[in-house]
Amino acid sequence: MSSASHPTIITGVCPHDCPDTCAWQVTVDPANGRAIRIQGHPRHPVTQGWLCGKVDYYLERTYHPDRLTTPLKRVGPKGAGRFQPIGWDQAMREITARLRDIIAEFGPEAVMPYSYAGTMGVLQGEGMASRFFNRLGATRLARTICSEAGFEGFQYVTGRVMGPAPEDFAHAELILIWGNNTLTSNMHLWPFIQKARKGGAPVIVIDPARTRTARAADEWIPIRPGTDGALALAMMHVILAEDRVDREYVRAHTTGFEALAHRVRDFSPAWAERMTGISAGRIVRLAREYAEARPAAVRINYGLQRHAAGGMAVRNIATLPALVGHWRYRGGGVLLSASGAFHLDKSGLERPDLLGNRQPRTLNMIRLGDALSLDPARRARAHYAPRPIDRKPAAEDAGPPVKALIVYNSNPGAVAPDQTAVHAGLTREDLLTIVLEHFQTDTADFADYLLPATTQLEHWDILKPYGHLYLALNQPAIAPRGESLPNSEIFRRLARGLGFSDDAFTQDDVSILRAFIEAQTHPTMAGITWERLLAEGFVHLTLPDPFLPFAQGFPTPDGKCQLFSQQMADDGYDPLPAWTPPRALAALPSRSLVLISPPAHNFLNTTFANLERFRQREGEPLVWVHPHDAVPRGIGDGDGVILENNHGRVQLTARVTTDVMPGALLAPTIWWAKLSPDGRNVNWLVPQDETDMGGSPTFYDIRVTIQPAASHD
Repeated sequence: MSSASHPTIITGVCPHDCPDTCAWQVTVDPANGRAIRIQGHPRHPVTQGWLCGKVDYYLERTYHPDRLTTPLKRVGPKGAGRFQPIGWDQAMREITARLRDIIAEFGPEAVMPYSYAGTMGVLQGEGMASRFFNRLGATRLARTICSEAGFEGFQYVTGRVMGPAPEDFAHAELILIWGNNTLTSNMHLWPFIQKARKGGAPVIVIDPARTRTARAADEWIPIRPGTDGALALAMMHVILAEDRVDREYVRAHTTGFEALAHRVRDFSPAWAERMTGISAGRIVRLAREYAEARPAAVRINYGLQRHAAGGMAVRNIATLPALVGHWRYRGGGVLLSASGAFHLDKSGLERPDLLGNRQPRTLNMIRLGDALSLDPARRARAHYAPRPIDRKPAAEDAGPPVKALIVYNSNPGAVAPDQTAVHAGLTREDLLTIVLEHFQTDTADFADYLLPATTQLEHWDILKPYGHLYLALNQPAIAPRGESLPNSEIFRRLARGLGFSDDAFTQDDVSILRAFIEAQTHPTMAGITWERLLAEGFVHLTLPDPFLPFAQGFPTPDGKCQLFSQQMADDGYDPLPAWTPPRALAALPSRSLVLISPPAHNFLNTTFANLERFRQREGEPLVWVHPHDAVPRGIGDGDGVILENNHGRVQLTARVTTDVMPGALLAPTIWWAKLSPDGRNVNWLVPQDETDMGGSPTFYDIRVTIQPAASHD
């Protein structure tokens, strides 16, 4: 057998919105260029040779018969999902002609991008797209749908969002998994947690539900949704009342200790018991266990900040390790995201200089329903104003109506809040909607033009993870399927169609990515070259070993942890850790319950939700109901139920279980609406409300009624 017939192995990296950002190896049959195997990279210290149960089947997704492989043009009414094939040249001529007409009549701000993390790559994500929209002068998008509230709260305390490396969780003496279902959404952290456990570290899960992770842990502490900030305040109360403070660390590396000590006197464990549903005694013991560990590692995630006071909740939790000095020790502290350890200069990649002196408006992606309204008062509400000192404009200053929507790396027709308003906007006949996609999603059904994009197996990119410290290169393993093109090439063609001759739109992908790496000057990128990435696939940041991000200070104005934050005061917030109840706990209606909607185990946002294998694994759209709430309402396990509030209604199947707190409902998501029983998912119930910080959504801060479907009028 000749060497030419041997399979080729290409190194790449998973593109999905997951902290693990797994390195992979793709085996390709050189005889036909077809990928025949995908596996986790065995030498990646976090991936360790295995992929999750979703990405294990990435080849199935790539070669799926429903994959979009040719440009399509709408032929039926919006939302009907009826299209006919159209060539790329004709599609580009028609799209750019319509864009030119819109810009001539309404200005470039009438064009709006909508994207998020369908790919986390720096180029196929926002790199070339940013060049295009900057050159155009389009409306800018505040990408707030996931993590902004928590990021704002965390960095008010520490100055930058980073924490212990995942590998260093193995060195902890106590692990708190707080609002994070690790085995579903961060599974490559689990082996390091298990190492700590084998060394005697207890693993405690704080969560409204007994998740897969809670069942695998040593203890589950149920907590009412949205009350995590109250628990953190009560833990501070105990730590200070019992003088469990690391005085040396506090004196050297914090500011505002005395003010904090005075503040938390009022937040006793007895008070927190009323808020959280956790007994005062368990709160006291938890605070002691946390303070005594050397160190404790805390993993938090984005669910606990998806309520009205989510930013402050994260701010409170992020304050804890400084009080007891856990940042001193390997594995100590709080990990929300590792992304702050990456100091990447993206100016040459995204080219903000192409804007010139223009300052387009910025609209908040979670208010897409308002943004697409023809009512200027509603468009004014969609403007991004994330802090108390920020002000939304008057209706007359809201800017032009959105007349063209370009969607890529997202599925707003399923994921955005207030789906009634979103679908009303997407149905507008005067709205030009262009969707770049792999499959015909809920959003794609509303497209005027549906453009086939490549998957990660088919293009170049670089991935910055947010759950570990290895920068990774993705090399294409196979040729693009059919006529699909990388996002970068689609935006190049749009740019050419609009007559943009800038060099930004003539560079090929490899040249752009090489220049991006060569432009990095921060010491953490020392020694990370294009050649190393090509040869090795992934490279660790240049950091001390062990990496102790805040052992000797903080990247804040005074170099200290901000127990009292003057910046918060300047931005209109309470400068100290504080308690604001979530909206769902205020003025409780007698028959309504709090609804949260964390990720389904077999989906990743809406990715994978259309594939039969994963739908069969997940079963059907469910809602978990505690027997205490189910029995009085006549709801039995397996019954069809209706969830309803003043924003909408949705039909689900009840799972009656003690795995969820009484008074709370849990609906694993995100199901495609058109694949759901009544053509809706839980986001029909979510308002366009914003969190206290960052303008993020309040997905887990809503109240609904629930009743058997058979009894619903």
